[in-house]
Amino acid sequence: MALGTNTGGAGAGAGTEVPALSGAPLLGSLHDLKSDSLGTYLRAQQRHGDVVRVSAGPPGMRADLYCVFSPEGVQQVLASEAANFRKDNAFYQEVRESFGNGLLTSQDEDYLRQRRLVQPLFTRRRVDGYAGAVAAETASVVTAWEEALDGIVDVSDEMTHLALRAVARILFGTDVEATADVVARCFPVITDYVLRRGYSPANIPRNWPTPGNRRAAAAMDELYGVCDRIIGQRRRAGADASGEDLLTLLAAARSSDDGEFDDGELRDQVLIFLLAGHETTATSLCFALHLLARHPEQQDRAREEITRVLGGRPPQASDLERLPYLSQVVKEAMRLYPAAPVIGRKAVAATRIGGHTVPAGADVILAPWVTHRRPEHWPDPERFDPDRFTPEAEAGRPRYAWFPFGGGPRACIGQHFSMLESVIALAMILRAYSFEAVDAEIPVGAGITLRTEGPARCRVRRLDTPPGALASVGAPPVR
Repeated sequence: MALGTNTGGAGAGAGTEVPALSGAPLLGSLHDLKSDSLGTYLRAQQRHGDVVRVSAGPPGMRADLYCVFSPEGVQQVLASEAANFRKDNAFYQEVRESFGNGLLTSQDEDYLRQRRLVQPLFTRRRVDGYAGAVAAETASVVTAWEEALDGIVDVSDEMTHLALRAVARILFGTDVEATADVVARCFPVITDYVLRRGYSPANIPRNWPTPGNRRAAAAMDELYGVCDRIIGQRRRAGADASGEDLLTLLAAARSSDDGEFDDGELRDQVLIFLLAGHETTATSLCFALHLLARHPEQQDRAREEITRVLGGRPPQASDLERLPYLSQVVKEAMRLYPAAPVIGRKAVAATRIGGHTVPAGADVILAPWVTHRRPEHWPDPERFDPDRFTPEAEAGRPRYAWFPFGGGPRACIGQHFSMLESVIALAMILRAYSFEAVDAEIPVGAGITLRTEGPARCRVRRLDTPPGALASVGAPPVR
């Protein structure tokens, strides 16, 4: 195997050849990856260990994916040798072309400049100020469920609606009504388009007038249009703009060294925040509720903590630290169902990982879905057990045995917001309703984020909500 060189510490020197997952003679593992990529990666680790090569595609168009599954290998890729692993693969390019060059997709000086401008807007104190918006949108959902047909709700659909409304309210303030419907309608079209192109060995140009290209272009035009209209309104308001929504703050963000965002850069940040800010949290909320619906003992324990800490008042940001078991529920849901189940990078130089050499230019796959199921760190890994995340248990595991927010210099800037939103929403929902799973299992697949591929229905029963539990949160009209 011809390999490049690497002058960096752990990557220097030759390693043994990377073991390969066997596949079909002509197409390799292409069918397996298309039909069940998460199961394929899990099988690769179970058969061959920490670093495995998975090949897919016909001869002449075959792609080799170098999968890294150990916490130590993940740490190399995301943290200690992060500069050697870039977002240069075909999938990120498709995301970039559809959702812009924001924090998720930008690199090098573009990324550093954006991060410096955005970081002050994501301090803990600033993020805690968004708790009221989350509570308001959750109150609307809690009220709407009183009219659920036969007491059954699909928590996947409902949590997607809640998370989208919450992030749109935080981004756009009073313009939430004008944007949430557009995002809900356009995002699925665009994300499906990105997935098809990102995982295809060859693509036709985007400007060819095929039905798929035209549908995606129309969705992008509508989504970009509503963002540009609201950005224009903020710009025209100028110094008179008094809103505390994130878009207003982004438009005002500037420094002597980094300047400010122009309108195109503002739109890119908004689109990335919409993408990363609602689909990921919706996934965590959906599976936390469904797991609790299947485990009544843990559900009762979480509800007891909520009632003891909150009594009859609405939750606040400061309650995050006072609800440790509920936070553990969220973390365990993220372990079993990480919103980003697969993460891709491209190796700049050959690197030794776990005794094997990953060649220069290789497409590298990290899979939280797999690493979060390593039995040496997670005994009986498919079992739902929030006590895995007590402080003592967390201290006894490698740092990257659990990495739903990535890590290293590219760690998710919104991880505190995601935890805050999840805990507040769950606290309000569990205090108002008990849950029983209708669908015992939820089929899932890897899209841009983890996606449900079937219903996630629960039977909900209204509990006696303490007086004032939904008061003073500015609940919007019931949908």
